[in-house]
Amino acid sequence: MTTPLRIIFAGTPDFAARHLQALLDSEHQVIAVYTQPDRPAGRGQQLQASPVKQLAMAHDIPVFQPKSLKKAPAQQQLAALEADLMVVVAYGLILPQVVLDTPKLGCINVHGSLLPRWRGAAPIQRALWAGDLETGVTIMQMDAGLDTGAMLSTASLPIEASDTSATLYEKLAVIGPKALTDALQDLPALQAKAQPQQDNAANYAEKLSKEEAQLDFNKAAVALEREIRAFNPWPVSYLQLGSQQLKIWQARVEAGSAQPGQVVRVDKKGIAIGTTDGLLVLEQLQPPGKKAMAVVDFLNGRADWFQTGQQLQASAEQPQ
Repeated sequence: MTTPLRIIFAGTPDFAARHLQALLDSEHQVIAVYTQPDRPAGRGQQLQASPVKQLAMAHDIPVFQPKSLKKAPAQQQLAALEADLMVVVAYGLILPQVVLDTPKLGCINVHGSLLPRWRGAAPIQRALWAGDLETGVTIMQMDAGLDTGAMLSTASLPIEASDTSATLYEKLAVIGPKALTDALQDLPALQAKAQPQQDNAANYAEKLSKEEAQLDFNKAAVALEREIRAFNPWPVSYLQLGSQQLKIWQARVEAGSAQPGQVVRVDKKGIAIGTTDGLLVLEQLQPPGKKAMAVVDFLNGRADWFQTGQQLQASAEQPQ
């Protein structure tokens, strides 16, 4: 029988809240929650509690929201909780070594990739964009590095041809909590045989930027289609039409040849554009100030936006 643990949970977004819920449903005791300070959100910019804080408050769990854990008062406050373990999921603050060493069993992290493949802030998006065939979650014993700790366990799943970052997020939010609670069944035994990461196999999954989202037709259609799925739901791929920024939510790849950025077909089945290898066919688009729509709806009233033979800007660096 598993010995119930006194756990501090540290996390912020919905992904983290689902792991907190799994702990609340387990035999373990969540004695405190750490989460990011409330942030302004929405049109009114009202302060909004994180999903983790909302869940903790609903269960009357003490919530701590320090801006940093680098100062002695915050560290002493955490130590006074006398936790067996700290579980960290998408928290957003750096944990100093003194914090990592405070709980009896240290701190463990649920990371959204099969380490060491993707360390950093955007492992889901980077795995999809790179064309990885599988991804998953890693339960890791935290150390002072960035996602460099020894691995306790993993859970994997295939990346499907239709997956977006949004669908992969949902899938990992299902397997992650189970992997976490499974690991807690006999954590000391897992810690005793923890596997060090191979640093030479690691990549840094830098957070996506809006600047990266502009489609560059000097790439292969297959790569661009993956990029569109990786950038869904944020920041969303786009192409520049004069002064208009047109977001692209969905596309497919077709065989064919044309100059990169050249429009070769415009009809209700899609807008086909040349790349360095194959055609990228736009299927779901979002004009400025509008909702995303199918190409047939887009062309209704916007038929002059794309014309066969038109040359689009092939990349941000090299206007055509």
